[in-house]
Amino acid sequence: MSTIAVDPASAEPPFEQVRRQVAAGAADGTLAPGHKLPTVRQLAADLGIAVNTVARAYRELESDGVIETHGRRGTFVAARRMAEPEAVAAAVTYVEAVRRAGLSRPEALRLVDDHWG
Repeated sequence: MSTIAVDPASAEPPFEQVRRQVAAGAADGTLAPGHKLPTVRQLAADLGIAVNTVARAYRELESDGVIETHGRRGTFVAARRMAEPEAVAAAVTYVEAVRRAGLSRPEALRLVDDHWG
């Protein structure tokens, strides 16, 4: 994973450097939702650091909801959750659109329920 680098001379611990860089990549879209991350062993080898260091970074990222581990399938960047202001704006836009379309509240909610999954 070429977007991550660990500076051994940094005062910041290596696990935190990895955690911060993966979190930043997920936040800014450099690492898109669903992007498969290297295995713990592979990333540790690529960076020349201990496996436990990468494992700790991955555990913290998973705890923060930044990544998801799917067993043997691997570890992936989690889908980005919408911030509350974005969700409110999206809801307002939806309500305005369904009102213009002449849908009732129950009809609009049914559409949401149908697409919720």
